[in-house]
Amino acid sequence: MRTSGEEQARYEAATPRSRALYEEAQHYLPGGESRTSTYWPPYPLTIVRGEGCRVWDADGACRLDFFNNFTTLALGHNHPAVARAVEAQLRDGTSFFGGTEHQVRLARMLCERIPSLQQVRFTNSGTEATLNAVRAARAFTGRAKIAKCEGGYHGTHEALAVSTTPPLALVGRPDRPAQVPSDPGLPQSVVDNVVVLPFNNVEAARRLIVEHHEELAAVIVEPVLGTGGMVPATGEFLAMLRDVTEQHGIVLVFDEVVTFQVGPGGAQEHYGVTPDMTALGKLIGGGMPVGAFGGRRDIMALYDQSTSGPHLGHAGTFNGHPLAMVAGTVVLEHLTPEVYRRLSGLGEGVRMRIKALGRELEAPVQATGLGSLFAVHLTDRPVHNYRDAAAVDEDLRLRVFLGLMNEGVYLSPKLLGCLSTAIGEAEVDQFIAALRRVLLRNMK
Repeated sequence: MRTSGEEQARYEAATPRSRALYEEAQHYLPGGESRTSTYWPPYPLTIVRGEGCRVWDADGACRLDFFNNFTTLALGHNHPAVARAVEAQLRDGTSFFGGTEHQVRLARMLCERIPSLQQVRFTNSGTEATLNAVRAARAFTGRAKIAKCEGGYHGTHEALAVSTTPPLALVGRPDRPAQVPSDPGLPQSVVDNVVVLPFNNVEAARRLIVEHHEELAAVIVEPVLGTGGMVPATGEFLAMLRDVTEQHGIVLVFDEVVTFQVGPGGAQEHYGVTPDMTALGKLIGGGMPVGAFGGRRDIMALYDQSTSGPHLGHAGTFNGHPLAMVAGTVVLEHLTPEVYRRLSGLGEGVRMRIKALGRELEAPVQATGLGSLFAVHLTDRPVHNYRDAAAVDEDLRLRVFLGLMNEGVYLSPKLLGCLSTAIGEAEVDQFIAALRRVLLRNMK
């Protein structure tokens, strides 16, 4: 079996310029970055260009991009129609103290596509989207607690920074997960206001919601755990959440920052379960910083300053930024139902071929995902929740990740993948062939 040192040595030999730039960055940026998720040992790549389904690093190496900035680039890099729209807007101006018609157009498109959206407001990130959805739920219900799923990631604000990627030694009982702070210094009052639900455990999650129903303002869930392993919820689990929250006057929030790539109406349309509120981001900005939250008109009325109170404040210098609005509009225009079907078919093919590769090599390999989302799991056990996804050999996962980099394929360090329209069968063939070579030298 090849050691991680051998894959790392090959990686380092091919990326000296990235290493030099990372070492320089460490003088000015803690950890050499502004985004925790883009670090991996021994150091991350510096990307200088993207085109279609490929990216080039500072050393000039080209790689197939099978991650696409975690669904941000559904049309791939530098799509001509997006580039033209952004260039045109640049000539008209980049930022104004006032609304634009582009904001109205994108809002209309989202409300027409997504079942839960009667009204929507824009932010600059998915983090801000979930933050405002939670604030609205608390104001609307007059309650303080929020229930979220173990392994669910909803951004970097404090209200939901509990049990996002908890160490397995601390998670507690499967039917009653412990509340594990995700960051040092998180106030205990924040932790106490979060109820942690076991993902895909219908009866246990229902019991916890009923137990706390008088205190719960909202239940928030990713229909597919993203950072937690690209693990889809079961239809039964989401239907239970809809049923029990309706019974007890709790606001149900779907975090579709990642899962809007599943279909024209997001994962909620796919599952046939309509939440009260939805948080969005990534894809809807066409590569520009963006977020959005919306839902029932009576809840969103809390943000309507044209009426008599009470109101929730929602300022933000760059909310509804024109560049993001025009780019997002172009992306949605291109993501027709037919395109979504092609992407989903391609994603299903990727997952089936990953599983078949594991069987062929007699290696512990699983694949999860939904639509054009997928993940590779180096385990011989089925993956149904965060605990299943987290129970892996992290050194082996790093070897496979670096091995794929060495073979010219870009996934996330957790082996998560997101397809774009720029990817076709030929690129999938290249990915599977690269994964086969990497598995052969690292798992035999």
